[in-house]
Amino acid sequence: MARKSKSKLSELYPEENKDQIYENALAEIQSFELPLGTTLRSVYDDQPNAHQRFMEKLDACIRNHDREIEKMCNFHHQGFVDAITELLKVRADAEKLKVQVTDTNRRLQDAGKEVIAQTEEIIRCRVQQRNITTVVEKLQLCLPVLEMYSKLKEQMNVKRYYSALKTMEQLENLYLPRVSQYRFCQIMIENLPKLREEIKEISMSDLKDFLESIRKHSDRIGETAMKQAQQQKTFSTTLQRQNNVNYGRNMHLGRSRILESKNEMTLKRTFEEDEEYEEEILTAQDLVDFSPVYRCLHIYSVLGDGEIFENYYRKQRRKQARLVLQPQSSMHETVEGYRRYFSQIVGFFVVEDHILHVTQGLVTRTYTDELWNMALSKIIAVLRTQSSYCSDPDLVLELKNLIVVFADTLQGYGFPVNRLFDLLFEIRDQYNETLLKKWSGLFRDIFEADNYSPIPVANEEEYKIVTSKFPFQDPELDKQSFPKKLPMSQSVPQIYIQVKEFIYASLKFSESLHRSSTEIDDMLRKATNLLLTRTLSSCLQNLIKKPHIGLTELVQIIINTTHLEQACKYLEDFISNITNISQVTVHTARLYGLSTFKDARHAAEGEIYTKLNQKIDEFIQIADYDWTMSESDGRASGYLMDLINFLRSTFQVFTHLPNNNNDHAAMSGKVAQTACMSACQHLSTSLMQMLLDSELKQISMGAIQQFNLDVIQCELFASSEPVPGFQGDTLQLAFIDLRQLLDLFMVWDWSTYLADYGQATSKYLRVNPSTALTLLEK
Repeated sequence: MARKSKSKLSELYPEENKDQIYENALAEIQSFELPLGTTLRSVYDDQPNAHQRFMEKLDACIRNHDREIEKMCNFHHQGFVDAITELLKVRADAEKLKVQVTDTNRRLQDAGKEVIAQTEEIIRCRVQQRNITTVVEKLQLCLPVLEMYSKLKEQMNVKRYYSALKTMEQLENLYLPRVSQYRFCQIMIENLPKLREEIKEISMSDLKDFLESIRKHSDRIGETAMKQAQQQKTFSTTLQRQNNVNYGRNMHLGRSRILESKNEMTLKRTFEEDEEYEEEILTAQDLVDFSPVYRCLHIYSVLGDGEIFENYYRKQRRKQARLVLQPQSSMHETVEGYRRYFSQIVGFFVVEDHILHVTQGLVTRTYTDELWNMALSKIIAVLRTQSSYCSDPDLVLELKNLIVVFADTLQGYGFPVNRLFDLLFEIRDQYNETLLKKWSGLFRDIFEADNYSPIPVANEEEYKIVTSKFPFQDPELDKQSFPKKLPMSQSVPQIYIQVKEFIYASLKFSESLHRSSTEIDDMLRKATNLLLTRTLSSCLQNLIKKPHIGLTELVQIIINTTHLEQACKYLEDFISNITNISQVTVHTARLYGLSTFKDARHAAEGEIYTKLNQKIDEFIQIADYDWTMSESDGRASGYLMDLINFLRSTFQVFTHLPNNNNDHAAMSGKVAQTACMSACQHLSTSLMQMLLDSELKQISMGAIQQFNLDVIQCELFASSEPVPGFQGDTLQLAFIDLRQLLDLFMVWDWSTYLADYGQATSKYLRVNPSTALTLLEK
């Protein structure tokens, strides 16, 4: 488009008019008419040096203007100089005039000051007079209001909030309406609701302080109440013993007999201590100031917010109840933790019971029952959990005593506590479990320390010491002279004593549970049965299975269990004596010690058989036959003779088994016979397996003859009646299979074997064809 515009300018303006074009462009630029884009573009046409020619024209124009400006300045210069000269002359006169005016104004002001001051004073006095008159009139009207408000403030300062509320009521209804047009009255009207709220807040703050105070003092209040309940219970118990005391039962429960004269002195001393205690004991009202509750309740009732206060109080107490019911993580470790926990709970409900009886409506019986039921469920859950962590029976027993005192205390305030006594039966099971664990360790220690040898007694005194600890009677042994040995080992009287100690420990938990003697007797028998059938039985079974227990020790264990079994009837009498329950008139539970000790004896007998067989296997393993020998050595193998000597000495031990009566003799004979038959059968089987060993590929007749000599020694051992009581050749029948097999090969009587095979009268009836064939191949 620029090219088109330049070509158009060339057509419009010929060459001779170029100067006129530049003149017109300069005229337009000097006129400051915008935009100048079209004018500037017209300068640039197709002619060369157009820009340079335009700049020359522009410079000439600028020089012309400079000359015109210079002429104008020269023309007006003289007038400007004259004007400046005149102005300088006038300035001096103006300074003089300014000084005169200032002086005149100062004198005028000084002359009018006194007049103005007098005038203002007159005006001020008149205004004051009018204001004073008005103020006096209005003060006479407002003064009673101000006095009442001042009285209100004073009542607030001295914390007479109820009187302050009455004063506010008078202000609102009587005094303020008279001066309602004044601003201070409006301020008072606006402040009165704030003051009411302030009173509510202050009373609520006092209530919060009270709640904090009882939270801190709850444990002390509870501790005091529990001491008082325990004191009352001790007094009642002593009085009951004075009126009707069972001395026999008291002897076993306390392990000491209380004489009648001593009992009277105890009762008298209890009366005196109770009187002193009543003088010293503090109630909840002595420990905590309940006035903030009464005051706050009264204030909220006057303000019409009694229901709000009741809801707030109950809500806060529920929160405190949850905090009180929350146990510490380490509570189960010490009895002090439980005591603090129970004291806080008792203190809480003692306060609620006090509030229930001294206020109307703030706390109701329905509310306290609901709160107690909630707390009781939480308490039971906590005690279940915490008691499960207790592994010390002494701690569990102390916990039980605390629960009893806790329940008796709250029952005295009218709270139902039957569920707590039901919980004690659960804790009793936990207590028995801890006792069983403790006695399990005691039994293990006794078994570990025992030497498993009969108890030696050198004189009558030592004999009486043993029989005083354990009910042992043996007329035959009594006829023997000292020194002599009792058949059982040291562990028997120690076990018996520990069982009695367990019964005593179990009885401690049953005290103060409000249960009959029959129920206590039943609980003791059940706990003792658990001790015998589970704890003692398990310890005996583990003892029998220990590797270091040998055959001699096993025999002694059988003797010990027999005497412990006989002592069970004395334990039953012991329980009947301490509970004062006759076994004849009441269907009491029986002790299961008989089955416990019988099972232990059976296990010991089985272990005897197993250890005998293991010992036989050890001798068999050292056998070293030369299966390719041409002829035998002419005598039995050394390992077999050692084995037979071991068996002879072992079976002699069985003569020490109890045989004081026919039953014991039959039992000991049966154990010995069974052990001997089992050993012979195992020896026969082991020898047969040695011949038929798959790794043995070849056997010479010399080896057969040597093997036959060993079997002959086994038969001689069996026929020598190592254990009395076998009929005929019963024991030798254990080796009949080996004897018939060896005879077949020694005589080489195959024709007879094949001819009589399958017949009942066959000479080789016990020889199995496959066995004979296997040996024949070798």
